[in-house]
Amino acid sequence: LVNVSAVGTEILKNMILPGVGSFTIVDGNKVSGEDVGNNFFLTKDNIGESRAKAATELLSELNDDVSGDFVEESAEKLIRANPDFFSRFTLVIATNLCERELLELDSLLSKRNIPLLVCRSYGFIGYMRIVIKEHTVIESHPDSAHEDLRLDRPFPRLVEYCNSIDLESMDQKEHSHTPWIKWKESIGNE
Repeated sequence: LVNVSAVGTEILKNMILPGVGSFTIVDGNKVSGEDVGNNFFLTKDNIGESRAKAATELLSELNDDVSGDFVEESAEKLIRANPDFFSRFTLVIATNLCERELLELDSLLSKRNIPLLVCRSYGFIGYMRIVIKEHTVIESHPDSAHEDLRLDRPFPRLVEYCNSIDLESMDQKEHSHTPWIKWKESIGNE
């Protein structure tokens, strides 16, 4: 996760609970009162501490089988100083990055075929974009053909059969076992 935000920690939570294996949080900022007010994974006791460290500690408590790590550095500095840092991940989630930083990060990740999930939220509104190289899927098995079994021009023998059945003279049991097509023909378009 690049940058601790409410949406970023919620995404991580949903990956940690089922057992993602491991995660790393990259953030060079300190926890502020505003962060505590809109992020369940930061507390008042964390104000002034590293956001990456505080979020990692609280998220790690969700599942003992998942290991969490953190880097106290801004994404911009990390991209420039150690671009190979991101090559060890199978997915990078970026929240609240400016366009320039996103383009640089995308350039690094696309060369290595690593998906980038870009998220940002503004109150109750947000967006999520998945940045990955094109992946072509070819369906080798065509859809099953569904034959149309309706008869718009019944064959003569079917017409003869339908005409031979007298619904009026049948008892309840016989009538209930009459094919629908014969019943429909007998009442017409009423």
